[in-house]
Amino acid sequence: MNILLVTFDQFRADCLSVAGNPIVRTPNLDRLATDGVRFSNHYSQAAPCAPGRAALYTGTYQMNNRVVGNGTPLDHRFDNVARAGRRAGYTPALFGYTDQGIDPRFSDGDDDPRLSTYEGILPGFDAIVDLPGYPQAWIDWLDELGYDTPKGGERALETEPDRPAEHGVSAFIANNLINWVAKQDKPWFAHASFIRPHPPFTAAGKWATAYSPDEVDLPIPAGDDLHPMHKMLLRIPELAAPTDEFTMRSMIAQYYGMIGDVDEQFGRIRAHLEDTGQWDDTFVIVTSDHGEQLGNQGLQQKLGHFEDSYRILCLIRDPRPGALGGTVIEEFTENVDIFPTLCDALEIPVPAQCDGMPLTSFLLGETPPWWRDAAHYEFDWRTWIIALRGAGEWPWDRRAENMQLSVLRNKDTAYVHFGDGSYLCYDLAADPTWHTQVADPERVLAVAQEMLTWRARHADRNMTGMVLENGGVGRWPSALELNKG
Repeated sequence: MNILLVTFDQFRADCLSVAGNPIVRTPNLDRLATDGVRFSNHYSQAAPCAPGRAALYTGTYQMNNRVVGNGTPLDHRFDNVARAGRRAGYTPALFGYTDQGIDPRFSDGDDDPRLSTYEGILPGFDAIVDLPGYPQAWIDWLDELGYDTPKGGERALETEPDRPAEHGVSAFIANNLINWVAKQDKPWFAHASFIRPHPPFTAAGKWATAYSPDEVDLPIPAGDDLHPMHKMLLRIPELAAPTDEFTMRSMIAQYYGMIGDVDEQFGRIRAHLEDTGQWDDTFVIVTSDHGEQLGNQGLQQKLGHFEDSYRILCLIRDPRPGALGGTVIEEFTENVDIFPTLCDALEIPVPAQCDGMPLTSFLLGETPPWWRDAAHYEFDWRTWIIALRGAGEWPWDRRAENMQLSVLRNKDTAYVHFGDGSYLCYDLAADPTWHTQVADPERVLAVAQEMLTWRARHADRNMTGMVLENGGVGRWPSALELNKG
């Protein structure tokens, strides 16, 4: 069986037409939802990119993997989706990027260039096409086609509307994946990691004009009584949403255009697999590393505690007998569930480190009785505070470490606990705009206790499932093998 893991960057759950969006058009992803299973309440566990992907790739919450920002190294001890693929006999291939910084203890010394970037390759992947923030391979291709391409990742992406969509960065990734798949003569494992619909808000070619600014809805404005962190974010120019209505509408229209582009590229990949008889033997997961504020609460990009930055798409198609198609799962699912799900599909043990659980039961039409009744995510903004005022004197001054939060979002409430002890508790049943606080202190206490219980249940378990008896095998014989490498 082939494995295809597709990630789009900043793709919100409500931006699928099959999810009820009256404006956006995603025919290829809608078709996948019809063939497979759509998880309608699926959440990323962290933002921005490196923290979000660390949770996705390792199946661990931020409180355990400790990747708190772009540039935080990923501890080498963590297992991940690519290493699991190798244990199962595959050679996992990457088309795009993974944004995982090297563990300095495994570098080649102080002059190792990998110590100067967070855009490293996740251990276990063979990078067939490496497209970090400066997508040099794509720019080189454009130069070969005769374009006078601006030299710089941001500048090159800003000029996407000036070229046909078939020469866009998303098409480039799809082209290379298709060409690579055509050369494979045994089951393969590929990760297509698209940078779009990530800023800059400039869609490629025809997609730049696919949506009119006049047809999109305006976002939810910021409330009146804002938390200090929210106020701080609004003061950062690149994070504050445009205040001019036309500029705001244009940003949303370009975002929808980028979604149309990646939807079309996914359709091209699927068509190739169908034409070559591989589709019916390919396990497909499509998700995102995090969401996008898109002007909601006065913000843009991915940050803070509002679920626009964390509620994302998740579509899975299992080609094996017994798997369902056309099902919508409303239970809360999370990106930490992706790694365990892949392990289950690969028929290898789920590592003890995983905070998530396999989604396999849902693919078979069953709802596990032990499933979670809330989603959880975290955000850490200490890097901005350190940039503004310094890190403090170690080990005495650790105030920057207070600049983090955890969110528990259940059916009708969202509880946000900040590192300094303050909190917010939104009554989503009464007001889905995240503007109204819960007034009943007993209700706040109950959800705060629920969050404390969640944290207590997800402490590191790598060794807790073992007992040093009978030769060190203990309660989980498989754990010994899983943690040797």
